[in-house]
Amino acid sequence: MERVPHGSEPEAAGIDFSANVNPETPPGIEAAFQGSFADARTYPDDTAPAYRRAAADYVDVDPGQVVPTPGGLAAIRLALSVTVSPGDSVLVPYPSFGEYAREVRLQGGTPEFVPHDELLDTDPSGHALAIVCNPNNPTGEAADPDRLREFVAESRAADTPVLVDEAFLGFTDQPTLAGTPGVIVARSLTKLFGLPGLRAGFAVSTGSLRDRLERARLTWNLGVPAMQVGTQAMRATEFIDRTRKRVRQERAQLVATLEDHYEIAPSDAPFLLLEVDGSVADLLAAARERGIVLRDARTFRGLDAHVRAAVRLPSENRRLEEVLLDV
Repeated sequence: MERVPHGSEPEAAGIDFSANVNPETPPGIEAAFQGSFADARTYPDDTAPAYRRAAADYVDVDPGQVVPTPGGLAAIRLALSVTVSPGDSVLVPYPSFGEYAREVRLQGGTPEFVPHDELLDTDPSGHALAIVCNPNNPTGEAADPDRLREFVAESRAADTPVLVDEAFLGFTDQPTLAGTPGVIVARSLTKLFGLPGLRAGFAVSTGSLRDRLERARLTWNLGVPAMQVGTQAMRATEFIDRTRKRVRQERAQLVATLEDHYEIAPSDAPFLLLEVDGSVADLLAAARERGIVLRDARTFRGLDAHVRAAVRLPSENRRLEEVLLDV
């Protein structure tokens, strides 16, 4: 299987708008990371009780429903490993996160691609799994909560589990589906808390699905630094509220400034998808020359004239506006 292209250029000169990562981190996180060193010299507690409790409080479920994973993608792979067998078909949205199709194929399954805005109207019968990205990446819109729950009910009736990737839901005020029967929720801590290299996340499910996830996960799959830093981050409620407010205000400002020059997809996420009238390659190169790194969204299935830009800090966003209005 080929690797899937992603954003993020740590060594890039300029401001990296290609990865949807919070440019800020919760207070005290660096000290928590440094303080984890001594405990990291022994094997971690495989039950991760404090981490599970923090995650449970974070999404309002019982700690027993939480399955720790090293990042959201690990939760996605774990979910597919216990639901998809060779020859199975899986409903996969597009354009959306490219790893879904790759992970389905790695399990021997076949992705059945459905437009992301039509997936909730698709019959889930006969599929081993249905995948929903909420909010969808790279378009940015969150699913209607009532329609999403209706789809979950339809899927349960069809005996089709639903995997809901909530990697960016923490940036919004939208309700989580964590703890909903028939659903596996995948959560990532690294984006909202600005720590993509930490690799911390978790899955949430109930009943037999939860039991299968817990039995299948790797032993010691979450390191001590990820446990301790993640536990503290998930309790940083003031930081979360402040981040949501900033993202909401800055996203609205970016749209108001750029909408007369670009077609912008409606977004509830910390990023915007822009349709380019002209050469995407030329825009990417011109922006890079002026210190702005954008995500080439042509790598997403179904897109051929788009770039994606993260919503960052106010001063950085003003620079993005300046460059995009001038290239």
